[in-house]
Amino acid sequence: MNIIFLYGNDEFAITRRIAEFSSIFTDASSADMNTARLEARTVSEDELNNAVNSMPFLAKQRLVLLANPSARYNKAEARKKFLGFIEKMPDSTRLVMYESVEPREAEKHWLNKWAEKTKLAQTQAFMLPRVKDMSGWILNETKNQNGQIEKAAAEKLVEMVGADTRQAAQEISKLLAYVNWARPIKVVDVEAVSIVTAEPDIFAMVDALASGNGKSAQKLLHRLLESDDPFSVWGMVVRQFRLLLLAREVIENRGGPREVERALGVHSFVAEKVFSQAKRFSLPALEKIYHKLLEIDEAAKTSQVPLDLAMETLVVELTA
Repeated sequence: MNIIFLYGNDEFAITRRIAEFSSIFTDASSADMNTARLEARTVSEDELNNAVNSMPFLAKQRLVLLANPSARYNKAEARKKFLGFIEKMPDSTRLVMYESVEPREAEKHWLNKWAEKTKLAQTQAFMLPRVKDMSGWILNETKNQNGQIEKAAAEKLVEMVGADTRQAAQEISKLLAYVNWARPIKVVDVEAVSIVTAEPDIFAMVDALASGNGKSAQKLLHRLLESDDPFSVWGMVVRQFRLLLLAREVIENRGGPREVERALGVHSFVAEKVFSQAKRFSLPALEKIYHKLLEIDEAAKTSQVPLDLAMETLVVELTA
């Protein structure tokens, strides 16, 4: 099928799956010329039409990646028109739509219901594992990265990252480099290398952002960038604001730190800190920030802007 919908709350798994679709191209140059990365919230009808209906250049297919369709097509009439449009797209186009969807919303999602009814699209779910299953996930991911990790070390890493698969994968990469793939990762390696050392700076930076202290937030960002690469720091920033957004939703439903711990699948210490910070932001403010993070993430992946510069700009915007 040439229409595919990827959904779930495991954004790391979705990103990894999207990267696999480029395998339809034989070389990087044909991939660049025949791939369109679109954001549904900002793309125009003409841009979408050109991306979907253009013929591939020196390749068998075009690949169109459309992020967050529900943000654009949020009314019945708009959805009907959009679905009618993609049902008529040429066979030479592969359309991959993707967005974040919580498990409780998956079954009733409009694209899932349409796909089940029409049989015109393939849907794939990517849900975060439960915290109790994360040590097994880490063992498998370490093997996928051509390394090994002791079970106790995997459990120690779970204490630090909870069910955040993106952060876990980044930590595994750092740990394997630390042991040079020469031996299994041990608990002492996790304690020496992983984000437990960076986490206080992330919390402090978010505190500075919440209070509008741009100078302090920039100083903390620079400290993080000095000790780690931009993509690792970025992963921590995205993770932190995702936790804050989910925690704020718990607070809106009159939940406390214990409910945050259960909902987020994090260590009790992290749940306390996140609960405290989430109270300092409104839900609309966190939603706006998270949407901004998604835009930066997409721009960084398409090399539109250096990630460290994007983070600097974000800090200025949030504390202006």
